[in-house]
Amino acid sequence: MSKNFSIDIESYFTRLKDTIDRISRVELQNFLDLLLGALERGGQVFIMGNGGSHATASHFVADFNKGLSYGKARRFRFICLGDNTATLTAYANDVSYEDVFVEQLRNFLEPGDLVIGISGSGNSRNVIKAIEYANASGAVTLGLTGYDGGALKRTARHGVHIPIADMQVTEDLHMVLDHMAYSILGRSLPLEETGPGAQHG
Repeated sequence: MSKNFSIDIESYFTRLKDTIDRISRVELQNFLDLLLGALERGGQVFIMGNGGSHATASHFVADFNKGLSYGKARRFRFICLGDNTATLTAYANDVSYEDVFVEQLRNFLEPGDLVIGISGSGNSRNVIKAIEYANASGAVTLGLTGYDGGALKRTARHGVHIPIADMQVTEDLHMVLDHMAYSILGRSLPLEETGPGAQHG
């Protein structure tokens, strides 16, 4: 049995395209500046989310630690706080799920590091708690949100807001932010020097 989904397909892609047009270009420029600033300072970048947002956070790490770092003069230092399942489940079981990200930051966070929280609704308590701790610890904080931005938009010092009440479109465009940054920054980062004149520390 087959159904013609052409109207639904066009509707989805129209929402996607219209939302892209409404994302703040000022926020996007600031997003790129924050990433470049972390690289230039040699700071760590911590990133986190739940569910689909965790998958996006993990994808950021792969793209920045390998794709935007391999063969480059300077390397990004991205850490996804949801990637170590043993640590994550230990804190969830022994302390609380609200603390799975903030407790890891207590181990590693340094002033000036960049902490990125991803939440479509903006109301993931474990993400917000980690951002609050990062603010109090002198880190730079960035929230990637959708819907009305929720508490994360109000708590993070910087943000990119996807202005639509649709989780799928929001998550699509959070992933686009990763690939946008990859594409733009990748063209401007200097390559590692090689050959007889190269300097190695």
